[in-house]
Amino acid sequence: MKNKKEKRIAVISMARNDKIFIQKWTNYYGNEFGFENLYLILDGHDQNIPANSEKINIIKVPHKELNRLNGDRNRSQIVSKIAQGLFLRYDRVLAMDIDEFLVIDPKLNISLKEYLNGKFKASSISALGLDVGQHLKEEAPIDLNKPFLEQRSYAHVSSRYTKPIVAFKPITWGTGYHRVKWKNFRIDLNLFLFHFGMVDYELAIEKNNDLSRLNEGWSKHMNRRQNLFHLIENTPSINGDEFFARARRGQTLFRPFYAPNKPGILKGNPIVKVPKRFQKIV
Repeated sequence: MKNKKEKRIAVISMARNDKIFIQKWTNYYGNEFGFENLYLILDGHDQNIPANSEKINIIKVPHKELNRLNGDRNRSQIVSKIAQGLFLRYDRVLAMDIDEFLVIDPKLNISLKEYLNGKFKASSISALGLDVGQHLKEEAPIDLNKPFLEQRSYAHVSSRYTKPIVAFKPITWGTGYHRVKWKNFRIDLNLFLFHFGMVDYELAIEKNNDLSRLNEGWSKHMNRRQNLFHLIENTPSINGDEFFARARRGQTLFRPFYAPNKPGILKGNPIVKVPKRFQKIV
C-alpha cells in the first residue's frame, strides 16, 4: 500500500490538567509518525510542559472559562484552524482527544503510517469507535506503564467514538470531532478508535471530583459516562470480530435524522470482547 512518495502526516490534540494520557499519546503517535510531527495544544498558560515532550511541538493558548459543551466546541474550532494551516506542510492530519488512539487492525500486518499512505478518495475517514472500560469484577486497577489493552478486555461499541479523525484535506470538525461540518462520513474497514477515558474506575472518580471540571459543568457528563462500568459488568459480551462488520453497517445506515453526517446509535449497548491481537498495541 506504499506510494512512491511518502505522505507527511501530522497529529494534533489539545489537553488541560491531564495527568494520565499525554505521555502515552506522545509515545504512541510519536513512534508511529515521528515525534517532530506531533502538535500538542495546552489549554492555558498555567499548564506545565509535560515531561519528555521536548521532541514534540507544544503550543500554549490562553484558557477560557466555558461550560462543557461550549468548551468542547471551542476546542474543536481551535484544532480545526491549526490543522487547516498544517495542510500547508502536511498531506494528512489526524486530530483527536488526548485519550483516543487510532489503531490499524493487526491482522493486516502493516503499520498505521503505511496504511494512511494509501490512496483515499474521501476528505476524511472514521474509525470504528470502541469505548474501553474496566470490568470491576475481573480486572485490576490499571498500570499506566503497561499496554492498556493487555489489562482491559471489554469495550462498548459506540457511535460516539466513531469519529472522522483522519483528514486528507482541510476540514472543519464539529464539537468533539464527532462529525465534519458539511461533509458525509465513511467508516474505514480496518481502523479502530480506542477511547480510554474510562479505562480505570478510580481514575475516573478522581477526574469526576476535579474542582475545575465541576466548575465547568462536567459532573452530569462524568456521571453519565461512568455508566460504562455498569454496562461492562452486567452485559454479556459478544465476540468483537463477529460484530464489527455489523456495527459499521448499522452506524452507516441508521443515522440520526437531526445529524445525518454522524453515525447512528446501535441498539442494545453492545459490549464486545476485544480480540487478543490488539493487546500489545496501546
